[in-house]
Amino acid sequence: MTVQAFRFDPVRLPPETELLREDVRDFIADNRALMQPLPMGYSPEFSEKMAQKGWVAMTWPKKWGGRERSALERYVVLEEMLAAGAPVGAHWVADRQSGPNIMRFGTQEQQDFFLPQIAAGKMYFCIGMSEPNSGSDLAGTTTRATKVQGGYVVNGTKLWTSNAHRATTMILFCRLAGVDQEIDRKAGATQFLVDMKSPGIEVRPVYNMLGEHHFNEVFLTDLFVPSDRLLGQEGNGWKQVTSELAFERSGPERFLITFRLLVELVRLAGPDPEPSVAVAIGRLSAHLATLRRMSLSIAGMLERDENPNMEAALVKDVGTKFDQEVPEVARLLFPSEPELGALDAYVSVLSRTMMHAPRFSIQGGTREILRGIIARGLGLR
Repeated sequence: MTVQAFRFDPVRLPPETELLREDVRDFIADNRALMQPLPMGYSPEFSEKMAQKGWVAMTWPKKWGGRERSALERYVVLEEMLAAGAPVGAHWVADRQSGPNIMRFGTQEQQDFFLPQIAAGKMYFCIGMSEPNSGSDLAGTTTRATKVQGGYVVNGTKLWTSNAHRATTMILFCRLAGVDQEIDRKAGATQFLVDMKSPGIEVRPVYNMLGEHHFNEVFLTDLFVPSDRLLGQEGNGWKQVTSELAFERSGPERFLITFRLLVELVRLAGPDPEPSVAVAIGRLSAHLATLRRMSLSIAGMLERDENPNMEAALVKDVGTKFDQEVPEVARLLFPSEPELGALDAYVSVLSRTMMHAPRFSIQGGTREILRGIIARGLGLR
C-alpha cells in the first residue's frame, strides 16, 4: 500500500483574479432581484445569466462551450457566488461533477450532446445514487439494469435525489442484473445518462422540516435506457462514481454554506462585543480562513492536473464540522427561536441554517466514508 502525507501547498491567486472578483461582485449587485433566502437556491434564469458571462463550465474546452479558464479563476467565481448566497443550484451539479465525468468517460456523441447545453446553463442534472435501504452504502444498491435489445431496462428506487423534479437529466448509478456479488460487492456497478422525461420515471417529493421541496424519491419501473446512454463501461461504475464524488468534496461550498449566518452574527455582535462573543467569533473566523487556504490549495492541485482525493476528503470532513458548528455557536451567543418569516435577517438566516445543517454531514459522503478514504491514504487501514 502506498502511504502519503497531506499536501496543502500555499497558493497565491494571480492578479487577474482580483479583476474577475470585482466583475462577479458587480454582477451579483445587478441581479439582487434573483437572490433567494435558501442556501444554494435554484434559479435557471440566474444560471443562464452566469453562463452568458462565461462562468459556467469555465475550465472546459472551448469546443464544448467552455472558456478554458484556470481552476483558480473558477474558484474565485464560486467563492463570490457562495459568499453572496447566489442561487447557483440549477447548474451546480452539472458544472461541478456531471460534466467533468462525461468528459472523462463519455462517448464523443454524449460529449457533443450534453456538454454544450450544460455550458449554456440550459441542462440541469440530478444524481441517482442513494437508496431507501442502503443510504450512502453505494455497494449495497439494489437498483438493477437488465440488458435487452437496444439498451437496458431498469427497476429500482432512489431517495434523497436533490432537484429530481427540476432536472433534465440524471446520472443513474445501478447494478447489472445477474452479476454475482458474493466475492465483490461492487461488481456490475454501472452508470447511465437518463432523460428525466422518460416513461417509467415517477418523482415523489420529500418535504423537509421547512415545508420545502428539495429532495425526492424517484421510482424507476421498467425504465428503458438506450445503449447509447450507457456512461463509460459496464461494470466500471464504481470507479466512475468515486471519480465523480471527488469533484464534490473540496470546493468552497464545503465551508461557505453558513457564511451568511456568520456575517449576520458579526453584525449582531457589533464593533465592541463582549470578550466571550469576540473569542467565539474569532475562533470561527480562524477556522474559516484555514479551510479557505486548504481548499484553495486543492484548487492549485487541480490546476496542475494532480489528484487531491485524500485532501479533498479532509476538507469536506472538517468543512462539514465547521458548517454545523456555526449555527450552534450562534444559538449559544444570541438565542433565538426558529422563525422562517422573521423580518430580522439574523433570525431568518439562523432558522434556515439550523434546519439544513443535519444534511451537511451526508451530502458528498458521510464522515465515516470520508475518514475511510483518509485512513487508506495514510496507510492506516
